[in-house]
Amino acid sequence: VFQDHRLLNSFLITILRTLGGTALSVFFTALLAYGMSKKTLLFRKQYMVFFMITMFFSGGLIPSYLLVRSLGMLDTFWVLIIPGIISVWNMIVIRTFFNALPEGLEESAKIDGCSNYGIFFRIVIPVSGPVLATIALFTAVGYWNDWFTGAIYITKDELLPIQTLLRQVMNSNIMTQIGSSNAIALDHMNRNRTITTKSLTMATMMIATIPIILTYPFLQKYFVKGVMIGSLKE
Repeated sequence: VFQDHRLLNSFLITILRTLGGTALSVFFTALLAYGMSKKTLLFRKQYMVFFMITMFFSGGLIPSYLLVRSLGMLDTFWVLIIPGIISVWNMIVIRTFFNALPEGLEESAKIDGCSNYGIFFRIVIPVSGPVLATIALFTAVGYWNDWFTGAIYITKDELLPIQTLLRQVMNSNIMTQIGSSNAIALDHMNRNRTITTKSLTMATMMIATIPIILTYPFLQKYFVKGVMIGSLKE
């Protein structure tokens, strides 16, 4: 399987997309949630209604494609990150956590002359580790498993995420082409074995799922925290 450069390249693209997209998504979602947690924000309820509408109704696939094309993001790395950078659901979860923070933290910081940005970066973010870690985990899994974005907006093989490549593997004869192009290398490695299309497909699926399988046991506690956040009201 690793004889084909497309698999290694898509694996690298997916890793970069997951790391970069998760970092940007958590940062901007936390910024939005912090603003929405302020009761003094003008038109706060109207903003929330607007955000809630986007959770249930979208602009549609064709308008989204036309928008991405007009922004010049087709067949670029950024199209794999920017469309999903803000999640309203994640914003609501983080906002719920921010609302539960003691008001005395911010009041004491304001007395000391701290600005809103200073309060956010020096006080709110450091004490919000659990919720940010939870959202980061959910976001990372979403970016890693997403194949639809690559299938719609990417036509260059060098930018395909591994999940999109895997879908192509399952729905076409691409693995047969890989096996044919690497027949000499495979024969040199082991002349007594026959590499079938199905075995190559299963190997590709394992490569795509192993990172998440290995990561989940270490981060399982954050899934539990994610379920519990906002469940108790005091």
